[in-house]
Amino acid sequence: MGAVTLQDATEEPVTPAALPFPVTCIGASAGGLEAFGALLRSLPANTGMAFVLVSHLPPDHASALAELLSRATEMRVTEVREGMSIEPNRIYVIPPGRTMVMRAGKLHLESRPTTRGAPSPINQFMTSLAEEQGHRSIGVILSGTGSDGTIGLEEIKANGGITFAQDSSAQYDGMPKSAMDAGCVDSVLPPAEIAAELARIASSSYVAATAELVETDRTNVARIIRLMHDATGLDFTSYKRSTLDRRIARRMVRQKVESLAAYLRFLRTHPEELEELRQDILISVTGFFRDPEAFEAITSRVFPKLIAKRPHEEMVRFWVLGCSTGEEAYSLAMAFTEFSERAKRPVRLQIFATDVNGAAVEK
Repeated sequence: MGAVTLQDATEEPVTPAALPFPVTCIGASAGGLEAFGALLRSLPANTGMAFVLVSHLPPDHASALAELLSRATEMRVTEVREGMSIEPNRIYVIPPGRTMVMRAGKLHLESRPTTRGAPSPINQFMTSLAEEQGHRSIGVILSGTGSDGTIGLEEIKANGGITFAQDSSAQYDGMPKSAMDAGCVDSVLPPAEIAAELARIASSSYVAATAELVETDRTNVARIIRLMHDATGLDFTSYKRSTLDRRIARRMVRQKVESLAAYLRFLRTHPEELEELRQDILISVTGFFRDPEAFEAITSRVFPKLIAKRPHEEMVRFWVLGCSTGEEAYSLAMAFTEFSERAKRPVRLQIFATDVNGAAVEK
């Protein structure tokens, strides 16, 4: 098989971060108080980052979480009020019974939905954080049951941020394990070591926007792309530059390397890092029915033409290019099945889905 030339067709935002400093969301539920405290006690008070703590607090009584956590840190700990601005070296705690998003550098509270199923305030906030802060977003998942936080970490990682999950020290491992199984966690560590990594990241050139540093050294970026091509057969020369820069910057921070020349040397002597970089570059943001307008157009304008005058025994075939983990392919299957049932025209359907990222296809 010859080389594959890739072009990034994702809608990854290229706008600057809303705030000039990193914002870290730390999510937990059951067993979270102990984990929060262990992390904060090991975290310096002058990192230059802001920290937003999101947990599954019961809605029926006031919370003392902010007061309890203030005993574990010298940073100011505040329960969030609507429209509160985010400032560095401060800790913000979600109030009970609420969900929260970040918009234009401020925290906005919303009523927790009363729909069935477990609430997912961590996913909701982390997703907004990824959209607002891009490569200046950091996500941490600590002890908790269920899977809240997995989607949020995926969004943060896809937008160039850095992700952590608590290791076996978690009192409840459901949330950390869900994120790890999804492949969206950069580091699995106990809370105290997560704090040490956050402090290191704060003191590295990451805070000075490593992605911008990468952008100034196109010669070594070209060498890295060539090295990737030689090792994997994938040609990233037409890939979106901003995406490449953020992905390379992520790996540099992860490997504690602060220049492209040093990272290139590291890649040449550590072939496993080439695979990690490839996986980082290929990560994509996907989801079921992610673009509702597109699916509405397909359902109303494309499907009717596909089945018009088509014999029942003749199969309809779709091919999903760049399918990632398959959500789009399954969405098409669901949309077409529902359409054909409404139209009372049962037609056999076959879907092909391909992607150069074998790990995503396997998932």
